[in-house]
Amino acid sequence: MLKVLMLHGWGGSDDPHWQAWLSGEIVKKYGAVNFPLLDNPHFPSKNRWMKQVKALLSEFNPDIVICHSLANILWFHLCNEGEISPIKRLLLVAPPSLNCTLETLKSFFPLEAPTTLFAKEAMLVTSDNDPYMSADEAQLLQKSLAIPMNVIHNGGHINTASGYGEWPWAKEWVFESLSSDFRNNGKPISESESL
Repeated sequence: MLKVLMLHGWGGSDDPHWQAWLSGEIVKKYGAVNFPLLDNPHFPSKNRWMKQVKALLSEFNPDIVICHSLANILWFHLCNEGEISPIKRLLLVAPPSLNCTLETLKSFFPLEAPTTLFAKEAMLVTSDNDPYMSADEAQLLQKSLAIPMNVIHNGGHINTASGYGEWPWAKEWVFESLSSDFRNNGKPISESESL
């Protein structure tokens, strides 16, 4: 059975956010989803979130982890700490700048990109008009992480406000791992090809 851990960003990702929709789609295919509301999501603490997610990783033992926004930064901190077990696949969607200066999120920043992502396969998805990360910053992050990147034109922060409720591309990305014919060889799938 496919097991997916969904990690939300600042404030959560409840319905109609694409993470909530995708969780339902995975369950429809008899996959197991763990989509927790992280501690105090509107006023998050890096240390509390790290402790909570380390426990989830140990107990749930996911095949796939899907991060949105601040959850990417959380994952980077976990990787830099180096106390988690590797997973099969990792999807990093709309990370903010590694030098974000928002006061409410100050415990998470700044940070260095990790040298390993603790995943056998990973993909970065960004937007060319994300208010929290510039296109240049996204390119630098992609080079630092050395993973494929899918850039969505006018995708904003890839959240409900930018029209991402149902997101077929994300569903396809999750379920392609179940196909014995899947041979992507590390190349990103473009948004236009998958819709």
